[in-house]
Amino acid sequence: MKGRRIRAAAATAVLAAALAGCGIRSTEVPTDFGPAPSRVPCVMSGSAIASQSGSGVPVEVFLVCAAQLVAVDRTVRVHEDKAATDRVRIAQALLDELAAPPSESEKQAGLATDVRGGVRVSGPADGDPEDTLRFSTPPEDLSAFALAQIVCTLADSAAAAEDQTVIMGGPGDDPLRRYSCTPEVRSRPGTVALPTKTVE
Repeated sequence: MKGRRIRAAAATAVLAAALAGCGIRSTEVPTDFGPAPSRVPCVMSGSAIASQSGSGVPVEVFLVCAAQLVAVDRTVRVHEDKAATDRVRIAQALLDELAAPPSESEKQAGLATDVRGGVRVSGPADGDPEDTLRFSTPPEDLSAFALAQIVCTLADSAAAAEDQTVIMGGPGDDPLRRYSCTPEVRSRPGTVALPTKTVE
């Protein structure tokens, strides 16, 4: 009996040492640390970034990689449109950039976009706040990833309001909402809802 206790104690000590060697603490409580880390790099090499730069205005857009948002440097051309404000022209240029297919180097890094082309941006309707952006597609009809990409990209640009929020609405007299981009949204855009406030 005594010998069995000694062997059991020795086995416990060996197991504890093995766990410590692996950097894992023993525990009697079941744990769930979520899915295994992705092997997708989500980062382009310096040469790939350099080859992508061109003439235009340098901007930062948010693409999707491994179920999170990743900032990517791009250059955009802001088209002249005398009927549109600077804010609207910038928002449209960024939206078009988000809808463009990722480059080959971006694809290799695991980057993708959920934003679809064809959406048009216009300025405020009568009675709207001056920094309103109205979309031809109601924002609530967009996927969670696409909406997060758009809001986080616009919030980090000259198209945003002074407090780096984005007032967005659909066409006509659709209700307006003020959207914010947070670190939580960037980390989990598919599961964390964008903070919003209804604009009266």
